[in-house]
Amino acid sequence: MTIEFETGQSADDTRRQVLYWRLLARVFDPEEQPSLEAASVAIVDDLGLPASLLDPGVSVDNVVQRFPELAAELAGLMQPPPAADTADTASEADALPEDSGERVRRAALVSKLLLNVFCTGSGNVSAQQLAGWQQDAGWLKQALGEEGAGATAGVLTEVEGDLVRRMRLREVLADPRLASRLTPSMSLIEQLLRDKANLSGVALANAKALIRRFVDEVAEVLRTQVQQTSAGTLDRSVPPKRVFRNLDLERTIWKNLTNWSPEDERLYVDRLFYRHTAKRTTPAKMIVVVDQSGSMVDSMVNCTILASIFAGLPKVDVHLIAYDTRALDLTPWVSDPFEVLLRTNLGGGNDGPVAMEMARPKISDPSNTVMVWISDFYEFDRSQPLLDGIQAVHRSGVKFIPVGSVNSSGTQIVNPWFRERFRNLGTPVISGHIRKLVAELKNFLA
Repeated sequence: MTIEFETGQSADDTRRQVLYWRLLARVFDPEEQPSLEAASVAIVDDLGLPASLLDPGVSVDNVVQRFPELAAELAGLMQPPPAADTADTASEADALPEDSGERVRRAALVSKLLLNVFCTGSGNVSAQQLAGWQQDAGWLKQALGEEGAGATAGVLTEVEGDLVRRMRLREVLADPRLASRLTPSMSLIEQLLRDKANLSGVALANAKALIRRFVDEVAEVLRTQVQQTSAGTLDRSVPPKRVFRNLDLERTIWKNLTNWSPEDERLYVDRLFYRHTAKRTTPAKMIVVVDQSGSMVDSMVNCTILASIFAGLPKVDVHLIAYDTRALDLTPWVSDPFEVLLRTNLGGGNDGPVAMEMARPKISDPSNTVMVWISDFYEFDRSQPLLDGIQAVHRSGVKFIPVGSVNSSGTQIVNPWFRERFRNLGTPVISGHIRKLVAELKNFLA
């Protein structure tokens, strides 16, 4: 491997290039480059940084434990600098000399994060190695910030999925000590759901415990999003509850200003005013249809949990159907997403009309029903029959919400043929981000 550096550049620019070339060499080539290794060690030592930054076998947690001052540097390390508020401050910033030494230090820290996350080697992966990688990936997400982490979520998921596939998962699950080291993740849950039919005894019990932990963690996040998303109009016919948290302090002061005593310099309050908090709600039926083919595992997990949360709301009748080449009515277990996931069978193809045949009889009051259909809409040869069924449901007055794959990063994949026809129908595919679906559903229930 031959490395060439630009002529005429500063010494610090050359040092940064050495660190980044060394990073690329380690990620793509298992053979160490002695010249790059020696140069990188010298650079890190000159910066006063620990040599363990260059070793992908040393976790970021381990480095930070030994050198706690690095934790603050790593947080937000890879976020772009904030934009200047005014032209004056921008010109002042441009006039300041750039600290190239700090840029070299930053390059060394960035290289450590990327090295640990992307230099994953080959061969079998242990539970401890997977847990360590997940911790390192967490540090990278902190360095990227919320926006950057969202943009790279797909890449990190792919890397994690590869690590999970390289695990001898059945052996790990059969050993309670190793199983306890596993950190639940979407990639791990997908593998567990795919392999659950081959597990028994201790291995099956450990798999169920991991799925339950993951479901509970995701449910907590989604439940918060449901609670925080505003929906509904205030019902002023219902008197406000006279409790402290509903006290309208500004209105109370305004209405009692005539009671101000200049002599005492006090405001005497003879009447308290409270905010109305009750909202109008309408009994509603929600039919959630989820494509459980292999490409939709994250949607299956997120939407079964989301359906269970809405099923717990008053006056909401939730039905859940999963399908691939056959349809499965999971409504009896809709309140328990853990049980739903254990009854799913990930994989297979797509036969939407089969699911529509099961869903349509559940519609009793079209104007008060929402049908959420989560899929990539890549049907085999029955695209037109599915579209015909969707159009008929839409004409009957049902609010139809087509959704691409639903995940935390917001990415979605949808058959362009269906996307165009949904747009013409006036029901465009909503964003794949779970928060957008939460808002759409709560607006319907308002």
